Amino acid sequence: MMITLAPRQTETVHIGPAHLTALAAIPTSPIGLVIFAHGSGSGHLSPRNNRIADGLHEIGLATVLPDLLRPEEEGDRASMSDIALLAARLFSVAEWAEATPGLRHLPLAYFGAGTGAAAAILAASGPDRRIRAISVRGGRIDLAGQRPLTRIRSPLQMIAGSRDLPIIGLSRAAMPTLGCDHELAIVPGSGHIFKEAAALDVVVGHAARWFLAHLPDRRSKEQ
Repeated sequence: MMITLAPRQTETVHIGPAHLTALAAIPTSPIGLVIFAHGSGSGHLSPRNNRIADGLHEIGLATVLPDLLRPEEEGDRASMSDIALLAARLFSVAEWAEATPGLRHLPLAYFGAGTGAAAAILAASGPDRRIRAISVRGGRIDLAGQRPLTRIRSPLQMIAGSRDLPIIGLSRAAMPTLGCDHELAIVPGSGHIFKEAAALDVVVGHAARWFLAHLPDRRSKEQ
């Protein structure tokens, strides 16, 4: 399947054997592709994820916002907390991207939120090293498990609100076990869900900086 989109336009696609619904957007001359992992498993309609995706488009990144759970699984606590299932679904989105004309040559990154952060780490912790960078907001990275945290090699950025003390504590506790380049970025005055518009702008700024630093720019090689 070939995807050709005008700048900032989005297209609904269905991915993999699970027929996951996703929202794909490809700016002109993208420099990379960011795949989102939402905490509830259902992310393509998340207003915060879409706001962040809009900001990433501005710096030339394509985005895919998938629902990692099927409609009949949404709201099921067992499925929502099944990190291995979410990670496997997220990995299938990366596989789809690498088989899709228009996307297959783009360097890949993950952006996770909540339990989706753990799914992103688990998905990137195996022998497959295709994921070049990961950024997470309000991330429960502890739920990935100790071994994936020690094995991950993708540069990891953890974004937390200054009032979200539990996430700050979990992030700091995990840092000594990480064998990858990493940072903890604090958003002043924000809580766990970054409900303030200004807070989301800061999140976008941190994520954009991280991805630009760690994703190779294909355009410079093509000039």
